[in-house]
Amino acid sequence: MSKVEDFLSASEEQEIVAAILKAEKNTSGEIRVHIESQSKIEHFKRAQAVFHLLKMDNTKAENGVLIYVAVADKKFVIYGDKGIDKVVPPGFWDTTKDTMQAEFKAGNFKQGIINGVLMAGKELETHFPWLHTDTNELSNEISKG
Repeated sequence: MSKVEDFLSASEEQEIVAAILKAEKNTSGEIRVHIESQSKIEHFKRAQAVFHLLKMDNTKAENGVLIYVAVADKKFVIYGDKGIDKVVPPGFWDTTKDTMQAEFKAGNFKQGIINGVLMAGKELETHFPWLHTDTNELSNEISKG
């Protein structure tokens, strides 16, 4: 499966968007999912570039999380902004990565992404609780490259 269009169905994408909405409900944090076929550069560096292209580095509290998936490369990266990295416990992203990877290995791509989104949301809720003055700063839609 190398085509981005074949990776998730439209209904699966909507389930992921619903998970993003649920994950962001109790936090000021922002979560995005980006899917593309492959990267010509190292995946972590590509995730950083996509993070910037999606303007995720412009949130007030620097609390955006990007789940980047390169379908044909069979690679993914969880990238958190500076504000998050200052407060999450060591190994948090590894736990999220392992959870997602287990689902991916079983071919459950949608569930792997949903689990990652919900885990990220839970951690964001702990460190960046939702306030009445918060606004949704970024789109919840899945971006594709």
